[in-house]
Amino acid sequence: MARYFNGKEIELLAPTGTFEIFKEVIHANCDAVYLGGPSLNMRLMRKGYNFTLEQITEAAEIAHSLGKKVYVTVNNLLNEGELDEARTYLKFLENAGPDAIIVQDFAILALIREMGLSIPVHSSVMMNVHNVEMVKALQELGVTRVVTSREMDLMTTRYLQAATGMELEYFIHGDMCSVHGANCYFSSMVFGMSANRGKCLKPCRWDYRVKKDGQVYPAEYPLAAKDMFMYEHIPELIHGGITSFKIEGRMRDANFVLMLIHAYGDAIDRYIEDPAGFNRSKDTKLLYDNRKRDFSTAYAFGKPGLSYINKRYEGTGKFYSTGKVFSTPTEERELSDKRLADIRNKWTAAQTDRVHGMNKSELSVHVNNMAQAKVAIKAGADHIYLSGDVYEPDRPFTKDEIKELATIKGNAKIYLCLPRMMTELHFEIYDGLLSGERLPIDGVMVTNLGAIHKFASKGYSLIGDFNLNVYNPLAVQFYANYGVKRLTASMELPLNDLMDLLRNVNAPLEGIVHGSPAMMYMEHDLYANTEAFEPIHEEDNHYVDNSILVLKTDKGENPVYRDAHGRCHLTLAKELCLLPLVKELTEAGLSVFRIEGATYKPEQLEAVVGAYRAVLDNLDMAAEEFSKLAPVYAGYTLGALQFDGGRTAEADKSVEQTEATDSQLIKEPQHV
Repeated sequence: MARYFNGKEIELLAPTGTFEIFKEVIHANCDAVYLGGPSLNMRLMRKGYNFTLEQITEAAEIAHSLGKKVYVTVNNLLNEGELDEARTYLKFLENAGPDAIIVQDFAILALIREMGLSIPVHSSVMMNVHNVEMVKALQELGVTRVVTSREMDLMTTRYLQAATGMELEYFIHGDMCSVHGANCYFSSMVFGMSANRGKCLKPCRWDYRVKKDGQVYPAEYPLAAKDMFMYEHIPELIHGGITSFKIEGRMRDANFVLMLIHAYGDAIDRYIEDPAGFNRSKDTKLLYDNRKRDFSTAYAFGKPGLSYINKRYEGTGKFYSTGKVFSTPTEERELSDKRLADIRNKWTAAQTDRVHGMNKSELSVHVNNMAQAKVAIKAGADHIYLSGDVYEPDRPFTKDEIKELATIKGNAKIYLCLPRMMTELHFEIYDGLLSGERLPIDGVMVTNLGAIHKFASKGYSLIGDFNLNVYNPLAVQFYANYGVKRLTASMELPLNDLMDLLRNVNAPLEGIVHGSPAMMYMEHDLYANTEAFEPIHEEDNHYVDNSILVLKTDKGENPVYRDAHGRCHLTLAKELCLLPLVKELTEAGLSVFRIEGATYKPEQLEAVVGAYRAVLDNLDMAAEEFSKLAPVYAGYTLGALQFDGGRTAEADKSVEQTEATDSQLIKEPQHV
């Protein structure tokens, strides 16, 4: 029977990794379970876990016979080769009868509509739903529940629920992440293993030293989040508009999950029975004594600061997605002639059936300040993106600055970018800006579905940023149907998946080809956290100014920039550079080549833009221009194009390097 408090339904949602665990958990004091099948979920890496098709059907029957619910995770990003698999799987799930599926990729919503299916859909935490406009857009698409962003506090959940009536699901216990959902690309760029496709090797749990202002601080694990612990805050969760109390842990064993269900289920029942006399801490000691990491309430009551950061078992703890031990710091792969030759050979073989090359490709530059914008225009950029997440010490672009650029842009186009994460205040600010006097811009770069939903009617062309995580043609078409004129391909696409996307999409696609894109996008304020430590010795940064905070390991230094909203952006140690592949990318159909220029000095940016301009104007100039261009940072990398994609031998090798016992650290992994 369902639980209710003052007429409001409350659901305790439990994880189940295997059918054997399910058969124990479903009889425990929970209201619903979630599980993964043999396809398209983010926990496929660990052998022996997840359900067969037959077990999904049987699980739904057993749960329903007990008056309980079953939700199935279909929460991976999909590549081109998985779309037919998704069609088959969704048709099966429609008949198997789970109460909903949990989804990240908008391609799944497109397929459900295409196939005329009626299966209910919940948006995954990996959709990173964080504002009212996103919820409204999802409601229009038929989504019936939202798993909220991990960075959402309970004041915001209460407002979202009141404003939309949407059912909200909230993580109350278990493994968390210090980076915004679906906004971490570190694992892809270093290992070729996508965090958004369930393959994260957790560089957030490496042992770093923090450097700033010529000082080294003993921060140890500055990105390693504690486990979520909301056991003592059942009243606040209910008051915050939460319907479903979600326990993380599909890879946990039965005894551990049953302990959590018993404690949380008992607490919910006791509160419903006697809210005034509710004992918040009855089983606190039990949970604390059996914890894996230390505990935090994360963002439930505001930004947690250092109280969010864990040291317990870091360096020896397991990946619960694989059962293996955390990797140690690994260097970003250096751009090599051998890899370039491999890419060209694969590209040539793949392009025999179709070569785009229809129109001349264009050049875009993402800038942080006026000086960068002016040199980008001077050096021949076709599109200038004015950052919505301006790095300090620069400040957001003013209307006067936008007007000034409009007078000198010539044939270039100017776009105003929105912040990647948009609060209700951000929507008020940009609604006022875009609804008033017509700005002399050529469009707006949108970063989330809510922004598209809100601003599509303002009369400005919309360009989709890379954090929309466009990975397949159906996702491209989904956003195109909303009026987005051009989309940026996911930065995570390895070679094979990028080739497939370019081959099968006729709409214009943009790709990030150079610079220091943000691999981690965080509310977590590393700059503020350094104030809690005394420096241990002096040491200058090697590649960026000492005013920039860097995370240092024996494999390199990753600069971290704080933006005007107080968010932190961790970038590559090396410099992304696809200049030698401009001809191949042009012939494959990449419409716009994007330079992430926010971290460059104006003269450095002018040289980079000039090199790409020269090559795009004469594709045979790539080798000559590349030979003249010197890296600004610790060398060049091809990013995700260092990897072919799929479960290749090299991907398996990178996972195998994490194997050890719980008490061992890996001393020196080979470079993948």
